[in-house]
Amino acid sequence: MTHSLETDLASGALAGTIADIAEEAARLILPYWRAGTVVETKSDASPVTEADRAAEALILKRLAERWPEVEAVAEEASAADGLPAVVGEWFWLIDPLDGTKGFVQGRESFTVNIALMRGDAPVAGVVTAPATGVTWASTAPGKGAVRRVFGEAWRPIRVRARPAEGIALLSHSLTDEEATRLAARHGCTQWQGTDSSLKFCLIAEGRFDAYPRTGPTSEWDTAAGQAVLEAAGGRVLGADGQRLTYRKPGFLNGPFTAMGG
Repeated sequence: MTHSLETDLASGALAGTIADIAEEAARLILPYWRAGTVVETKSDASPVTEADRAAEALILKRLAERWPEVEAVAEEASAADGLPAVVGEWFWLIDPLDGTKGFVQGRESFTVNIALMRGDAPVAGVVTAPATGVTWASTAPGKGAVRRVFGEAWRPIRVRARPAEGIALLSHSLTDEEATRLAARHGCTQWQGTDSSLKFCLIAEGRFDAYPRTGPTSEWDTAAGQAVLEAAGGRVLGADGQRLTYRKPGFLNGPFTAMGG
């Protein structure tokens, strides 16, 4: 049965469905975690595991069952088969296992990311953290963002007003000196390193204040987190000070800053 994408988006049914899909993928991933999973290296030197591939196959299957008319741009398929030359107005951006390096090293902050895109912007997104059993989602447009522990009810989340001494979230790839300097540049006196799109969600739920990123990322790394953060009242700005947009050449992002209130 074909479901109306726009109707499902407006009602909030879409967010609920993709959250269920992301959590199903999370349950598939968990047996691979801390289990000596074999790691391969892709052409861009980034790691990939069987967990990435299995989760992506599941997500693509479930999305096609529900909304067969919507094409998908997914990380592992793109690495194997190449990026699409053109995408339609509506499409999915999928990272089945964001933070693979941390996943391989046994850290907890890896995520499943699913975003619905319209034109150059995310209009719905879900981020799931398999290791901690938590999911964050945008709801129906204009209705805010929510968070749930697996099996429990959704609870609304909102960014906090910027405190006098803000706390930044930063990539683990930075040195302490680089991180301290970057945090200060964005008005934060403290910082914490973490992996994956989890950074967007921790700002969205009011625990942190900014996530400045100077190094390159792919659009599937950020789209779902941006959808959640914007629904919670935050912003994600590119180097030009404007909202971070999508469908860029190679589906690659330049520098950006995600921020709360």
